Amino acid sequence: MDYEKVNMDEQTEEDLIYYAHETELIFKLNHTLPRSDEYIEIMNELLDLDENSFVMAPIAGAALNKVKIGKNVYINSNSLLMARGGITIEDDVLIAANVQLLSNNHDEYERNILTCKPIHIKKGAWIGAGASILPGVTIGENAIVGASAVVTKDVGDCEVAVGVPAKVVKTLDKTKFKE
Repeated sequence: MDYEKVNMDEQTEEDLIYYAHETELIFKLNHTLPRSDEYIEIMNELLDLDENSFVMAPIAGAALNKVKIGKNVYINSNSLLMARGGITIEDDVLIAANVQLLSNNHDEYERNILTCKPIHIKKGAWIGAGASILPGVTIGENAIVGASAVVTKDVGDCEVAVGVPAKVVKTLDKTKFKE
């Protein structure tokens, strides 16, 4: 088995307090003027963001303390970050509106058990509007995921993946990217 299992019936008091606070912060972020000092403060409390990165409200999700965002990342509005399995977003990534990053799922037989696998989005990747990235997927450096794609398998460096389920349709010339 290459995933972590989390039994939702066995959450600690500390877990419950954290998730209640997280829910309040998400609500507050979604009702605060974007780019205001208050907005930036809430965003930085919710997420581990490096310099010059920004997440546009509204957002939704859980376990946002397991999201790591690099430099110069932009995540557009209506993102869903289900991060129980961990989400790593490297530098210079663009994520369009309505993208779902789903690092956890429910067990087929025991629905209170979450099966969790990390998502990793590498440097310079671009995720198109409405795409869904499923548990355990890595998106390669400078890769593109097309709008509304459902990504169930890794996408390699400089590959372009589209469709449901996503399939690689071409590979970009890596020599054409700026260093």
